[in-house]
Amino acid sequence: MRIIGLTGGIATGKSTVAALLAGRGAAVIEADLIAREVVEPGTPGLAAVVDAFGAQVLTPAGGLDRGRLADIVFADPESRRRLEAITHPLIHARISERVAALAGSGAPLVAVDVPLLFEVARQSDFPDGVLLVFAEESTQLHRLRERDGVGAEAARQRIAAQLPIDRKRGLATWVIDNGGSREDTERLVDLWWRDNVEQEEPAVPAPTRVPAGRPHAGRG
Repeated sequence: MRIIGLTGGIATGKSTVAALLAGRGAAVIEADLIAREVVEPGTPGLAAVVDAFGAQVLTPAGGLDRGRLADIVFADPESRRRLEAITHPLIHARISERVAALAGSGAPLVAVDVPLLFEVARQSDFPDGVLLVFAEESTQLHRLRERDGVGAEAARQRIAAQLPIDRKRGLATWVIDNGGSREDTERLVDLWWRDNVEQEEPAVPAPTRVPAGRPHAGRG
């Protein structure tokens, strides 16, 4: 079972590529979903976040106010590092559990979707390689403003909180450019799958044919 890291930049369309890989038979583990799980109400993760940032990051119902927390950590690098020190170990431990659970599943590929993979220097966790979903920074800015309804300055802050996408491009094993149409991206994913998954799958050996009348050596 081949295990790769899947990453990108904010609003580069990584979720689109993850869905396309899943549609071709990959098992996808989403770190963003796990990040939500580890700070659900009643978890040690949420308790640690509240200890670090105060009750201001809680909703009236006692859940995590993600918008309020995002405003804090994207505006202050030290706050962001404090949050990452709490959540990242919890996220990585749960990812390892999910990968182990997939052993023997028959999936030809496991893609672990980690948005900040290069920022936290976890590429060595994926010796089989890291696939980067790329889009130009101007495309990121436009998509982010449309998707999240934020102003230009807030969008730039969120992009600046990550490594520049061009630096990530230089660190990746493979790059899929998701700056064009959906059809273009599907074509690039098809090519990548053919070259890196289908060609890596072991061929099924042909059955041994034993001529009639000759002894056959075998088990038992």
